[in-house]
Amino acid sequence: MKKLALFLIFISSTITAQIHIEIHLFELAEKDGKWNVTNGKNISNNPGYDSQPHFYDTNTLLFASTRNNQTDILKYNISTSEKTFINSTPNGGEYSPQRIPNSSNISAVRLDKDGLQRFYKYNFKTGKDSELIKELVVAYPLWVDKNTLISSVIVNDTLELFVSDLKNKTNTSITTQTGRSIHKIPNSNLVSFMKRNAKHWEIWSLNPITKKTKKITSTGTMQDVCWLPNGNLLLADKSDIIQYAPSENKWTFFHQFKDENINNISRITLNKSGTQLAIVAEISPKILAQKQLDGYNNRDIEAFLKPYAKNVKVYTYPDTLNYEGIDEMRKRYTPMFENTKDLHCKILSRIVKGNTIIDEELVTANGNTFKAVAIYEITNGKISTVRFVR
Repeated sequence: MKKLALFLIFISSTITAQIHIEIHLFELAEKDGKWNVTNGKNISNNPGYDSQPHFYDTNTLLFASTRNNQTDILKYNISTSEKTFINSTPNGGEYSPQRIPNSSNISAVRLDKDGLQRFYKYNFKTGKDSELIKELVVAYPLWVDKNTLISSVIVNDTLELFVSDLKNKTNTSITTQTGRSIHKIPNSNLVSFMKRNAKHWEIWSLNPITKKTKKITSTGTMQDVCWLPNGNLLLADKSDIIQYAPSENKWTFFHQFKDENINNISRITLNKSGTQLAIVAEISPKILAQKQLDGYNNRDIEAFLKPYAKNVKVYTYPDTLNYEGIDEMRKRYTPMFENTKDLHCKILSRIVKGNTIIDEELVTANGNTFKAVAIYEITNGKISTVRFVR
């Protein structure tokens, strides 16, 4: 089960935690040297995990999507907005779907419920699968050509970059401490990958043939990138996109998303022509606060607990710890929901600041009504801490 736990850490948002992230699709156009990001649309619109978008062709986007508590490969028709699952794996789920070069078929990382993780090929029409690489625990792949795969692979407790030759069945280790964002560099035969240096990320280039690597630049905390056709780099930074021009060693602002449901962007990719942009983002933190409030007022313990992290910490403001963990929260609130007939909470005002929500509440319980303030902090799409001011 160790590999299962590791992979769930590496994909950042897990199906078991039911983190609510969505995929948004935008049109992208350049005019007089300025890029415009327009016509945004939430194309997943699905509770739970939707991530790792990949442009299969000019009219088709693939991504991993949750249904019935498992993750399968979804095909999205850009013109018609039609969504179709191409597979159903009863004992596991798929991540990171990509088209295999010179083929209509796709590949994906398959994670079985028993923790076995392998790299598979799937027939695009039937979903029938076959294993591609048995020797490596592939986490994040990129196809260079039909026989060459670059991937971040789970080795012990870290990710390690490999070049795999499927024709000759060889796997060559390149470097360690790598990341999830691997892309072809436009107008070259190079591939870019992310490498961790202490607490910061760097972007490096790799020649798949010579195996030579070269540092391009440091990106700080930003680890999700993609390339514009002109050779500039786009980096996701919370709700913004930053642009880096390697030829000028110059950083500029590219775009700020003003939609409150685009937070903490975790994936970013372009189609080949650079006319469409797909991103993965967390929903507005206030939705999580509202869901737990609705569960509270409906005395629905499961709905109330769902937005909370397993290790949630509950404080009396500012830092007196009352208790920790969702199991303890369940013990406290279950009898309250069962025995308090007049239990109700009304929001008088709500402030959303980044990943923090501040609610002024009017609480009724056991014939008493009083005001309180609840401060919710969101981490990785879950309520991680609550501070009550009474």
